[in-house]
Amino acid sequence: MTRLIIWRHGRTAWNSENRVQGQTDVELDAVGREQATLVAPRLAARHPDVIVASDLLRAQQTAEPLGTLTGLPVQLDPRLRERDFGQWQGLSMAEVTERYPEAHARWRAALPVGACGLEEVDDLAKRVAAALQELADGAPDGTVVVATHGGAAKYGVGTLLGWSAPVTRTLGALANCHWIELRSDPESGWRLLSYNTRG
Repeated sequence: MTRLIIWRHGRTAWNSENRVQGQTDVELDAVGREQATLVAPRLAARHPDVIVASDLLRAQQTAEPLGTLTGLPVQLDPRLRERDFGQWQGLSMAEVTERYPEAHARWRAALPVGACGLEEVDDLAKRVAAALQELADGAPDGTVVVATHGGAAKYGVGTLLGWSAPVTRTLGALANCHWIELRSDPESGWRLLSYNTRG
C-alpha cells in the first residue's frame, strides 16, 4: 500500500493579502516558516520515504524542516507548481473581480477560462496528477510527502480519484500547511483518507 501526503505550503505575505500568486516565486513569511517548523515533526512521525516539493520557493521552504528532521533530501519537481494565473498574478482578488468579471466567474465555476493567460484547470489537474502518480509508482508500499500549492493539490488529487473538476471544486480550500492523505493498493486504487489535516 502506497501513501501520498500532499502538503500545501505555509503562509506567504501574498496569502495574507489575498493576492494571486500562481507561479510567482513568493517566499514564506514569518508565520509560514513557523507553520512549516511546527508541522514537520507531525509528518516526520509518519515515516516518509521520499520528500518532493514544487520548485517554487514557498514549497521548498515548507519542505526543508521536514527534510532536516528526517535526513531525506528534498527533491524538486516543476510539475507540482501552482496553476499559472497569467495576467492575474500579483493582483488582489478584488482587483481580479473588478478587471476581469467574466473570466473570474468562469474560474470560480471551474470552467475553461480561455482568457488572461490562465492555465486551464484540466491542464493543471493532469499535470499534477501525472507527477503524483509517478512519485507514488516510484515508492511502492512507501510514504511520499509532496509539498505543493492549494489549487495544484486539490485538482491533482481530484484527478487521481477520478473526479471531474466541478466535483473537485466542492472540496473546501486547503489551508496553509495542511495536507491531504491518499492511499493506493492494486485492488482498490486510490482512496481519500483525510483532507485539510494538520495533525
